[in-house]
Amino acid sequence: MRHARNNELTDRRSAASDAKAYLLTAYRAAKTAAERSQAARQAERIALVEARDARHAERERVKNEERTRRETLAVQEQAAIEAAAAAEIAARQSAENARISRVVEDEAARKAERDRRYAARKARQA
Repeated sequence: MRHARNNELTDRRSAASDAKAYLLTAYRAAKTAAERSQAARQAERIALVEARDARHAERERVKNEERTRRETLAVQEQAAIEAAAAAEIAARQSAENARISRVVEDEAARKAERDRRYAARKARQA
């Protein structure tokens, strides 16, 4: 006899009140059930954020190590270039010194040959 045609105002009010109470009870039950799953979802989100932060920190560490490695290699390459340049300059200087000494020796040999010819000519004249 729930849906009788003869509903009075008080019957309708009590039915509305019962429906509201039922909805409130259902809402509270759903809210307590959702709180458990919400806590689980929140914990999962926190775990995801921590994992993402850990991955980000690892990427930054790897980038810093790579940057440090590149800088070290650049410094080593620069030192090697400077050492090669210094060695090349020393080799050029050594070659220049050798050339100068050969020129001086050749000049001395030419002068000695000239002096010998001069002495031979004087010896023939005398």
